[in-house]
Parts: sequence; C-alpha cells; structure tokens
Amino acid sequence: MGTEEAARGQDDRSVFDRFVEATQGFVSRGPFFLLCAAIVVAWLVSVPFWPDLKSWQVAIHTVASVQSLFLLALLENAGRRTEEASQEKLNVLAEAIADLMESRARDDERLAESVTRLREAVGLEDRH
Repeated sequence: MGTEEAARGQDDRSVFDRFVEATQGFVSRGPFFLLCAAIVVAWLVSVPFWPDLKSWQVAIHTVASVQSLFLLALLENAGRRTEEASQEKLNVLAEAIADLMESRARDDERLAESVTRLREAVGLEDRH
C-alpha cells in the first residue's frame, strides 16, 4: 500500500493485520525493551510485598509466558505475511524476466528452453 492510499484511508488489510504490523513495529524498537526491563525491575523490588518467594516467582513466570505466547503468534503472523509479500515480488520479477527472455527466444533455442524451465520452476502458468 502506498503512502497516498494510507493518507486517504484506503487500507484493505484486516484490523488484525494492522494490529500485527503496529505490534511488530513497537516490539522491534528500544522502548519495548525498556518496558520489559522496567517490568523486571518492578518485579525484583516487589519481593517484600509477596507472602512467599514461590508466589513471587510464579508471578513473573506467568506474565512472561503469556506475553511470550502472544508475541510469538503475532510475530509469526508478521513473518509469514512478509515472506508471502517477498515471494510475490520474486514471482513478478521472474515473470518479467521470462517474458523478456521469451521475446528474444525466437532466434535462440537454448533461450527458449531456459524460458520453459524458468516458468516451470516458478509455476507461472499455474498462477494465471
């Protein structure tokens, strides 16, 4: 999506996809690390307020486990979408190269064979 489309509010992504993108942007920067460090420091200094050490340890383990699970799911989704976008770009480039090669292949049999192999390798005929 271009910046013009974003400025006009033409975003065809789902709410979840926009949430994942925003989350990925936040967790991949320094402020998120500082937030995590602050949580750990707050947990460390809170030891006198807990009835026993086991409860104190369970608290941070539970928070960390839940947070890790959510982040894993969100970041895996973001990674999958990034991989799909990259693959689509590669497919478009391969299609353009195959078309260019095909336009020059009339005089060169080896080039015609290369076009066929390229199209088979990428699976361009299956996509269209």
